[in-house]
Amino acid sequence: MLDVLTQDVTELQTLAEQAGRDLEAASAQDVLRWAHESFGDRFVVASSMGDGVLGHLASTVATGMQFLFLDTGYHFPETLGTRDAVAQVYGADVRTVLPMLTVGQQEAVYGGRLLQRDPDACCFIRKVEPLSRGLKPYTAWASGIRRDEATTRRHIGVVEWDAKREKVKVNPLARWTQEQYDAYIADHGILVNPLQSEGYPSIGCAPCTRRVAPGEDPRSGRWAQVADKVECGLHV
Repeated sequence: MLDVLTQDVTELQTLAEQAGRDLEAASAQDVLRWAHESFGDRFVVASSMGDGVLGHLASTVATGMQFLFLDTGYHFPETLGTRDAVAQVYGADVRTVLPMLTVGQQEAVYGGRLLQRDPDACCFIRKVEPLSRGLKPYTAWASGIRRDEATTRRHIGVVEWDAKREKVKVNPLARWTQEQYDAYIADHGILVNPLQSEGYPSIGCAPCTRRVAPGEDPRSGRWAQVADKVECGLHV
């Protein structure tokens, strides 16, 4: 395991960039294994709990790998149920991070329906700031984003430098296609958020997520009421 406590930011950035080159063709398991072996308990996986793919992959690498889940206060009940199921079935050590303000407190400070009036501000309060706070004890973190999900994600690396948070970021599924993703779920009987079968291929906060019609972009149901918004700010 690397002595991450004594490495400065420049060294970590160099490490991330080199690993991104070295692991570009590696399997998702090998990418996760590298991160776990390199950073130990200073590595964590962030998951939105659309399914248990990351939970299952992590369970093939190490027992009880740490996960972060952002409870925005606006989640569908099915998403919270998926979080609990992933922890139980895959043995993930899921730690829930809450925003600094409850939904009621946010409405008292900023007024009602902030998510409609200023969705970027709402995402920052309920997702971006909580993730940054939740990641403070860690040197490296992983996400489940893929290059084929959106144009904003087309150039992500399997390992890259998260300059905003000054941490190593791992995207073990970056190279996967939707077909590969679906096949992994089918082949391994992966837990899936029940909303997936009800027309929600990409699941966010309940007030900001709508069903997607057959043939539509899977992410078109996210922030459908806001033109040109495709990211919450966690990954850009």
